[in-house]
Amino acid sequence: MKTDTNIQFIKGVGERRAKLLGKLGIRDAGDLLRFFPRDYEDFSAVVPIREAPEDKDVCIRATVLAQPQANATKAGITIYKTEVSDGDSRMQVTIFNSKYAAAKLVPGRKLLFYGKIKRNFICTEMSSPQMEEAGSGERIRPVYPLTLGLTSRIIEKIVANVFELCAEDLKDTLPEAVRAYYGLLPTREALRLMHFPGDMEQLAQARRTLVFEELLTLQLGLLMRRGVNRIKAGCVLTRDCSAEFIASLPFTLTGAQSRAVKEACADMAKKWPMNRLLQGDVGSGKTAVAAALMYSAVKNGFQCALMAPTEILAQQHSNTLKTLFENTGTDIRLLTGSVPAAEKKKIKAAAASGEAQLLVGTHALLEKDVEFAKLGLVVTDEQHRFGVAQRGALSAKGENPHILVMSATPIPRTLAMIIYGDLDISILDELPPGRQKIKTYTVDSSKRQRAYRYIADHLDNGRQGYIVCPLVEEGENELAAAETFAESLANGFFRQYRVGLLHGRLRPSQKEAVMRDFAVGKVQLLVSTTVIEVGVDVPNAVIMLIENAERFGLSQLHQLRGRIGRGEHQSTCILVSDAENEQARRRLRKMAETADGFEIADEDLKLRGPGQFFGKRQHGLPELKIADFYADMAVLKTTAKAAKHLYASDAGLEKPENAGLRRAVAELFRSAGAQDF
Repeated sequence: MKTDTNIQFIKGVGERRAKLLGKLGIRDAGDLLRFFPRDYEDFSAVVPIREAPEDKDVCIRATVLAQPQANATKAGITIYKTEVSDGDSRMQVTIFNSKYAAAKLVPGRKLLFYGKIKRNFICTEMSSPQMEEAGSGERIRPVYPLTLGLTSRIIEKIVANVFELCAEDLKDTLPEAVRAYYGLLPTREALRLMHFPGDMEQLAQARRTLVFEELLTLQLGLLMRRGVNRIKAGCVLTRDCSAEFIASLPFTLTGAQSRAVKEACADMAKKWPMNRLLQGDVGSGKTAVAAALMYSAVKNGFQCALMAPTEILAQQHSNTLKTLFENTGTDIRLLTGSVPAAEKKKIKAAAASGEAQLLVGTHALLEKDVEFAKLGLVVTDEQHRFGVAQRGALSAKGENPHILVMSATPIPRTLAMIIYGDLDISILDELPPGRQKIKTYTVDSSKRQRAYRYIADHLDNGRQGYIVCPLVEEGENELAAAETFAESLANGFFRQYRVGLLHGRLRPSQKEAVMRDFAVGKVQLLVSTTVIEVGVDVPNAVIMLIENAERFGLSQLHQLRGRIGRGEHQSTCILVSDAENEQARRRLRKMAETADGFEIADEDLKLRGPGQFFGKRQHGLPELKIADFYADMAVLKTTAKAAKHLYASDAGLEKPENAGLRRAVAELFRSAGAQDF
């Protein structure tokens, strides 16, 4: 039988179970083999009753001493109790409402009891244990993710059937030489031991093999995708004019900025288009780097386009660039949805003729009638806010232009190359001199009124501030919750101040209007949901209070905090939390201790795991079945080197020994909707 056999036709499945397995993403036999257990129950490590630790799953081998006694409670639950003995000590076994389980407790029968024990002055007890026949059940049992109607034991039996039927169709993924060099198992053996390990050492070896396979496959696929996308650039720079631009600036670039400019200019002089991510913390100077590249492109006779996700951000970029390009004679135009029709027509004509050298805008840049005479460089800000198709649509307006994508979202240094595998990357890990660190404090709700008074003091001194709404509970109406919260502040403690409200349900034009009022000082205190995470610079906003701070990820808290601290005044961020959970407290302490976004991102990934940090689909990458970007960091680094070596010797994985890897790359990336393979 083949691994692509429909799961319905596997022994023990049928139509009803096939539908249930489909809910778990299992469509065929191959899917089931890579549907890995979420945990294991070790029935092989038998311990005596006397030595068994409390509150930890243990396996006891004991003989049933008496027929269980059944007692019905007022709530209608039947409780079965009996005693068992391991020859040295006795243990009471309690079963709740399961006649089927109680029927196993036959006097004189030797069973394995798996569960947690509790001790009191009277007895040692195990409630609702799992039970297996002694003599045949002493092994490690897999525990699978479930859906209603399926048990772990049912899935275990079906997996065993699949191995029996599909064993011959399980081909190795890795070349034999790679397996031997890294001490890895054949794919078939690794899969079998992941489901049915003989001991924990075998399980560790199987997992290491499959993690290695998955991460190597991922990285080879990214290298191959980058190779496929390498087409001839339509705008090769013959002169690097960035030094001339940098010399004209009224400030000195940081070492990181200078390095990023150098890396990008070197890219733009090559025969294929630059495809580079510029990643830097809030305030690290990404715009100045982009400006140096745009200046060089313009001096080489090319046009540039910068796309931002909102009008107010586009306006901000336009103003910044006009300041940076002052006295250079560069023609800079701003194209957004709110530009009057007559003005739009002029701007589009100037872009089409080449008169407009630098066009800044929003999605308006993607309109069909926006044409460029010679588009050489496309820059997108906060690139995660644009789809790949939108970025591609702007690039398509030129002849294979260079691409720079900018992001202030911190991603751990060690992972950035993986997450943005089809991009080269420059990291701005230094802040310009003179920037003051934002003071960050954690307080509980008993100090809220005191915090409000502190905010009011700043507003009285002519400054502005933010209060971030508490996160809504599941099922709660976000709009109603935000409006109620803002109303309670505007009519309560802050009734003497001009309070504005910003939330995700506002239309884009309404959001722009609120932010514009805040930027010009019409609004003193902005009550907001997390939509301000990426927003406009308001140098006069110097204080922020975040409610329910423990419910945000560290990276999100850092992004929110980045809205303040952008001017000459000392800024303060107050995190309000009543969390008693130690992990939550640790996260908030980290926020108070450091302002380094990359350090915070590392901690966030460590504490929350990749699932929550990256979201379900890890920034658009294929979904990983077994590897964990953080826990498997050592393997990640090893496979990065191995992938480069394999790609250098066989870029298309055409050699016979690489057929398994070629197949695995195609399967992994097809699952993510990629058409490249």
